[in-house]
Amino acid sequence: MASLESFSDLKKAQVQAFDDSKTGVKGILDSGITKIPSIFHVNLEKSTQNSPTHESSFTTIPIIDLQHIKRVELVDQIKNASKNWGFFQVINHGIPLHVLDEMINGICRFHEQDAEAKKPFYSRDKDKKVRYFSNGKLFRDMAANWRDTIAFAANPNLPNPEELPAVCRDIVAEYSKQVKALGVTIFELLSEVLGLNLSYLNEMECAKALYIMGQYYPQCPEPELTMGIAKHTDCAFMTILLQNQIEGLQVLHENRWVNVPPVHGALVVNIGDILQLMTNDTFISVNHRVLSRNIGPRISVATFFMNFTISECTSKVYGPIKELLSEENPPIYRDITMKEILTNYYAKGISGNACLRPLKL
Repeated sequence: MASLESFSDLKKAQVQAFDDSKTGVKGILDSGITKIPSIFHVNLEKSTQNSPTHESSFTTIPIIDLQHIKRVELVDQIKNASKNWGFFQVINHGIPLHVLDEMINGICRFHEQDAEAKKPFYSRDKDKKVRYFSNGKLFRDMAANWRDTIAFAANPNLPNPEELPAVCRDIVAEYSKQVKALGVTIFELLSEVLGLNLSYLNEMECAKALYIMGQYYPQCPEPELTMGIAKHTDCAFMTILLQNQIEGLQVLHENRWVNVPPVHGALVVNIGDILQLMTNDTFISVNHRVLSRNIGPRISVATFFMNFTISECTSKVYGPIKELLSEENPPIYRDITMKEILTNYYAKGISGNACLRPLKL
């Protein structure tokens, strides 16, 4: 973890100037640079070089058909994926292809507007329901990542339409409604996997709030020097990800980075830290990252099932589900309020399983 106080004076000035520009990474690229600024340089581990894993070497994450297989087989596939991978893709999930494509296009339209049209949305105020920014933890991470974001909070509903950017207003409203319904369905399946009532996880308010992040990864002139998103797990119950056809997402599986190839019409689902806590490590929240590329833009829409607004957080307590515990399976984590989870999350830079490590008993 870093903070602005620990940066050199030069780096402080560079980070502040980048943020003050309110034009994000795309603004840097549009300026005509051929070398990326040093604030984006990251020291990559030798074992995780910034190049795609050779796909034929490893199995890819499971792809699960939500409609055309028997229920018992569907539950079994989700069980295996949630326990062994923490990631899976879903097809025949009920969200029409034209909605997925238009959501990608809408996020692209927002980010490719003139800078002056985007600036009114630029903010680091985490309580704002609609905000545009570059690098949510810019002032805490050791290096900035090569991406810009437009984010929408739905706790439980989106803001009024006039508060949404006009270029993507209608599709954000439609997509948020449909992805939330899909989330409810997947939480029912996960409840069934755990041997609980179908409504269990939804009654625990796992699908109550959404935080939708429209990520824009411009072409990078020096992709070997930076990341799209550094290695991390998701501090959420679950994430549903829509991505365009440019690769970059990788999952850490058995200590090897595995590509998640885009499948047109599919959605990527991953278990979040809080669901790992609730299931007492039955489900796993795994590290993943996004590589920067010399092509682009890569566009993705990450829907986090989580309320990221501290001021609206309840004091609801989450911990290992009592029905899953026994003498053979004692609790691994302590109980914690959602407000404490968020406070801890915002205090740290991007880091794998940052939510879970301090909670182990």
